Amino acid sequence: MKDIDKVFDFFDVNFRVHRYKHLIVSPHYTRSRFYKLIDREIHNAQAGGEAYIKLKMNSVSDFAMIDKLYEASRAGVKIQLQIRGICSLIPGVKGMSENIEAISIVDNYLEHSRIYIFANKGEPDVYISSADFMTRNLDGRVEVTCPIYDESIKKELIDIFNIGWKGNVKARYHSEKLDNKYRVRGQNTVFRAQLETYNYYKNKNQISAQTQSTNDSIIKE
Repeated sequence: MKDIDKVFDFFDVNFRVHRYKHLIVSPHYTRSRFYKLIDREIHNAQAGGEAYIKLKMNSVSDFAMIDKLYEASRAGVKIQLQIRGICSLIPGVKGMSENIEAISIVDNYLEHSRIYIFANKGEPDVYISSADFMTRNLDGRVEVTCPIYDESIKKELIDIFNIGWKGNVKARYHSEKLDNKYRVRGQNTVFRAQLETYNYYKNKNQISAQTQSTNDSIIKE
C-alpha cells in the first residue's frame, strides 16, 4: 500500500519523483522497466533458454518500443500480441519481425484489459496495467502497472491470454498489407474467444460455489 500512497501523493506534488518497490509507474519508470524486461528475454534467448513475450493491450504505436520488440524478435524471442486497435508494429517480416505474430479481436464485448507476460526462464512474470505501448502512456501521463504475485491469479491471466490467442472468430491479423484478413478456421474448429472467456469464468464461479457449499455442509455437520 505504500506504493499506492506514493502514486496519489504524486498527483498532489508532481515535482517529487518517488521510487516504487512493486509498481511500475509512468511517466518516470514504465519505459525503462519494460526495456529491462524485454532485454532479459533477449538475453535468455541468446543463451538458448526459453524466451517469449505475450502482450494484450489496446494499441502499440510508440516507435522506440516497437524497435525494442523488433530487437527481441531478431534475437529469437517469440512474441504474441493481441492488439485490439492501433498496431504500428509490422509482424512477420523476415530479418526484422519474423518471430512476432499479432492479432486483433473486436467482438460483442468491449475490452480494455492489459496483460503482460514474460517467460522469465519458465517462471513467468505477469503484470496488469492501465498503459498501452503508446508514447502518451509511457512518457506523458500517470499510468500504473501492477505485478501479479499470487500463483493462482497468474495462471488465470495466462489462461485468459491463451484463450484469446486461440480465437478464430472476429480475429484479424495485423499485417504489412493492412488487409484486415480474418483467421481461417476449419468447419469443426470454431473458437469464439470472448464467449470462451465468459464460459471460463462461469465454470470457475460454479466450481467456487460448489466448493463453498461443500465446506458449509461440512461445518454444519
